[in-house]
Amino acid sequence: MFSFESGGHSDDSDGPVGEAPRGERGPAQPSTKRERTRALIRDVALRSFRERGYDATTIRRIAEEAGVSVGTTNYHFATKNHLVQELYLDVQESHADAAIGQLEGVRELTERLAIVYRTGLEQLEPYHPHAPEFLAAAVSPRSPINPLSEESAPALAVIRGLFERAVDGAKSPLPDEFKAGLPQVLVLSHLLLALLWVHDSSPGRERTHRILDRALNLLRMTLPLTRIPVVRAPLRELLALAGEVRA
Repeated sequence: MFSFESGGHSDDSDGPVGEAPRGERGPAQPSTKRERTRALIRDVALRSFRERGYDATTIRRIAEEAGVSVGTTNYHFATKNHLVQELYLDVQESHADAAIGQLEGVRELTERLAIVYRTGLEQLEPYHPHAPEFLAAAVSPRSPINPLSEESAPALAVIRGLFERAVDGAKSPLPDEFKAGLPQVLVLSHLLLALLWVHDSSPGRERTHRILDRALNLLRMTLPLTRIPVVRAPLRELLALAGEVRA
């Protein structure tokens, strides 16, 4: 499905050539030449993905704009897909940063979930013009940039943690069996919402937001049922079914 350029020799000699580690970010600034080069390549790639999309962003173009060789780029990121995973992490961590501040002082569960979903859509919006390209590259179950792939697990873990935080901090906590299973359902619904968003050509993605609002209203009406014995069994089975989907 993908074709990536490679070649040349690494400008850095203090590490093995191979798959670059993911998720290396934090408050500290890169301190070594290797770290600075890696950060530069990553920043150039993420900007290119946002401005040009998946198809037009190539390893060769990234190397040229970063002022390094193709070999150096491949040394830090073995393929373009490794940089897509950096993009996933960047978007999801920005999502978490935006949502966590807004969750402060909000206790009603569906309001907390609305914050998580809406801030997620806000973080995705700059990529909408090129979203179909990413979807086409990721749709295969074998694609390493499929959202449910092992490679995508770190980015998906950020989203799961955010939904867990939203559920844990809500008033009138759910029964433990539902509290434990609900984040999995929310993660899957987040992915489905993103899929709908990709195909939504309405102004400002109005249709996606309208469907989200209706779904949240339905959830608000459904949550009290978790305390009614006669309906707890089917709801429990629904959560178990969602748990069969790896996310």
